[in-house]
Amino acid sequence: VKKIDLIKEARLPNIDGLFIGGGFPETQAQKLQQNNSMKKSIHNAINRGLPVYAECGGLMYLANRIKFGKSLTKMCNVFDIDIEMNEKPIGRGYTVLEANNHPWAVNKKNIHAHEFHYSSVTHNTKKYKYAYNIKRGYGINGKKDGLIYKNTIASFSHLRSTNRFSWTKYFIKFIEELNGKANI
Repeated sequence: VKKIDLIKEARLPNIDGLFIGGGFPETQAQKLQQNNSMKKSIHNAINRGLPVYAECGGLMYLANRIKFGKSLTKMCNVFDIDIEMNEKPIGRGYTVLEANNHPWAVNKKNIHAHEFHYSSVTHNTKKYKYAYNIKRGYGINGKKDGLIYKNTIASFSHLRSTNRFSWTKYFIKFIEELNGKANI
């Protein structure tokens, strides 16, 4: 496992898979925006088929832009979506997801996760496949979560790796099937 600093490092190291976790990218948006070489490195790696799982803040980072107050910052432009920060939470609490068209070969009906986001998708010109149907929670649009592009899933839900659903094992197996090994 390698830690990658999206603000300071110029490009992705040699990896077979990438997890972009949650957080608050809107608070570091100017610094993230300025690192064009990392954004381009991630964009190109995803277009070449790098397996990526991005949750919440990771989804926001892979969008076109983030609007936070009067500030509009450019992100990775992987997904043709814009993100807007709202004054009140859009999705908050426990979620229950049903896997749908999931690239990691997940076939589960009740995946327990959580979400806490003030952000919403405000611009989506493409028709993306979604990894999950929402049974409880909000996700991206109240019905779906987990945008899929090539070997990338980006969702607002934070998955929990438990005995009932070890998402990390599914993700690593997916990477190994694509690459013959896992170096994340």
